[in-house]
Amino acid sequence: MSLTDPLPITPFTRPVRGEVTLPGSKSLTNRALLLAALGDRPVTLTGALFSEDTQLMAASLRSLGFTVEADPAALTLRVSGQERGFTVGQADLLVGLAGTAARFLTALCAAAPRGTYRLDGVPQMRKRPMKGLIEALRHLGADIRCPGAEGFFPLEIHARGLQGGTVSLDASESSQLLSALLMVAPLAAGPVEVNLTGNVRRTYVGMTLQLMAEFGLKMPAQAAPGRFSLIPARYAVPDSYAIEPDASAASYFLALPLVTGGTLALPGWRPPGAGLQGDSAFADVLVRARQRPVGTLLDEDFHEISDTFLTLAAIAPLLAGPTRITGIAHTRKQETDRVAGMARELRRLGQEVTEEEDSLVITPRPLKSGIEIETYHDHRFAMSFGILGCHDLHGTGRPWLAIRNPGCCAKTFPDFFELLESLRQKSLPA
Repeated sequence: MSLTDPLPITPFTRPVRGEVTLPGSKSLTNRALLLAALGDRPVTLTGALFSEDTQLMAASLRSLGFTVEADPAALTLRVSGQERGFTVGQADLLVGLAGTAARFLTALCAAAPRGTYRLDGVPQMRKRPMKGLIEALRHLGADIRCPGAEGFFPLEIHARGLQGGTVSLDASESSQLLSALLMVAPLAAGPVEVNLTGNVRRTYVGMTLQLMAEFGLKMPAQAAPGRFSLIPARYAVPDSYAIEPDASAASYFLALPLVTGGTLALPGWRPPGAGLQGDSAFADVLVRARQRPVGTLLDEDFHEISDTFLTLAAIAPLLAGPTRITGIAHTRKQETDRVAGMARELRRLGQEVTEEEDSLVITPRPLKSGIEIETYHDHRFAMSFGILGCHDLHGTGRPWLAIRNPGCCAKTFPDFFELLESLRQKSLPA
C-alpha cells in the first residue's frame, strides 16, 4: 500500500480496542542471522522481522556465499550453506542506514579467512560511529582500510582471519560495536579479551551474550564487569530459533491507549524481565507516567532503552506535567540527531522544550494544529508522532498533524501506518 506524503493522521474518536501482532525484533533477527551464518548446519529463524534492515543483512550474507531463504508469509528465514561462506573471493555489501548490519558485517568480514569485501551505506551511514570497532579488529590482526574518512564507512576489508589478543573498546556511542566484536571473537585463532573503556548500554550487550549462549557457545563470555574473555570455539547452532516480538515496536502500542483511551492486547509481547529485550521496560515508564500526581515532574533515564525515548517525548504534550528524559546523548549519532530533532518538532507543535547534550525537558503547552512533522529519514520519528496524531485534538476526528516521508518506517515496521488505521477502524462503533 502506498502512503500519501505527507500523511495526515486521522485521530481516534473512540477508545482503542483489539489486539496488535507485533513484528519480530530487528535486534534479535540481525544478531540471529549473523550467528546462524557462523554455525555448521541449517538454522530456521521463526517469527523473523521482514523489513529494510533485515533484508539488507540477509542480502549481504547471500553476497558472501551463504544461502538465506526467506518466506515472508510464514515469517521464516533459513540460513544454510555455511561451508560456502566466503568462497566468493570478493563482494560489495550495501547496508543502507542499517547500523546493526553495518557493525555486524564489518566484524564478520574481518573474521573471514579470505576475500576482499567492500562495505558502504547511504550518506548518513557514513557519519555513524565505527572507529572503535575498526581499531579493535585491526588490533586483532584485521586489514581494514578506510577509502574516505578514517574510522567511518566506506570500508575495504582484506580478510585474513583474526588473531587472539587483548583489546580496549569504547562502545559508548553504540553498543553494537561491542556486540559485533563479541559475536565474532570465538572465530579468532587465539583467546580474545575485550576491555571496555566507556559506558555501554548493557541491556543490548546482555541480549547479545544470551543469544550467543542460545546458539551454542559453551564458554561464558563475561569474565568480570567491563571485561569479556572468549576462547576459540564453534557455535553449536540450533535447528530453529524463535525471534521475540520487537519490544521497541511495542512501545508505540503500549502508549496508544494513553493517547486514545481504551485497551490493546499485544499477543506474544514479553513484559519487563521476561525476554531478552531491555526495551520492554518502557511499559514501566508508562505506569509511572500514569500514576504520578498532576503537575509533578516525570524524570526518566532512557540510557538503557533509548530507542523508546522518542515514544515518550512525542506524547509528553498530553501528560499531566513536565517530562524530563535523560541518558540520550548517544542518540545524536543514530539515524539522525534524535535529541535535536525531537526538540525541534515539539517546539513546532507549540511545546516548551529545554535541550541539553544528554537530556530534554518537555513542558506541555497547547498543541498547534496544521503541522507537518519532519522525520529526518528516521522511522522512530514517524511512528512516535503517528501515535500523538491519534489524539483527537479538536474533538471532531479531523486530522491536525501529518507525517512527512511516512515510508521511512520500512526500515523496521513497513506496515505501521496501515496497522494504526486498521485499529482506528476497529475502534469505531459497529
